[in-house]
Amino acid sequence: MNYAKLENNIIDVIKEEQVKLGYRSEVVRLYYPISSLNRFLGTDCDIEQMKQELSGFCAFVEERLGKIGVSNQGERFCLAIPPRGVDYIHEHMKDTEFIFDFIKTIEKHGCTIEDLLQQFRKYSEHVHVEKVNHGEFDYLVYFEDGQPDSFRYCITDEGCHMIYHRFTPEDYEDFDF
Repeated sequence: MNYAKLENNIIDVIKEEQVKLGYRSEVVRLYYPISSLNRFLGTDCDIEQMKQELSGFCAFVEERLGKIGVSNQGERFCLAIPPRGVDYIHEHMKDTEFIFDFIKTIEKHGCTIEDLLQQFRKYSEHVHVEKVNHGEFDYLVYFEDGQPDSFRYCITDEGCHMIYHRFTPEDYEDFDF
């Protein structure tokens, strides 16, 4: 079983949180639909099978991330990363420069879409920018070659500030915006 994709996603999400909110040694709960977990793990599991797969995943990462708690409500799973795992990520995983710069830019009052696009273009010449008109968000932006990351950034102009959500390419497609 290849658990690396799920482990890397957990690390990416927690690092993003630590850049946004600062580091705290505490439990972090991450929620995943079963479809996302199946993609990360390369499986096609139902709920009961996914519980078994996640048991194997938790054993695989326990040395690094501690004893992860797993619960679910239907097809929505919660992975509770203990303080030990959050500490490990903080101490051993470097902030990615792009997400650090992106968050520091979007936090600024008066940030514009051009300010954010400048951050993308600082890291790649292959940036996809799409103005959208469906009411969910205003811009879809991502690195076309997946470097330095493959997330889809959905950016909304709230007038005096910008907000964003980021999704894996597959999760973005599932939303069918």
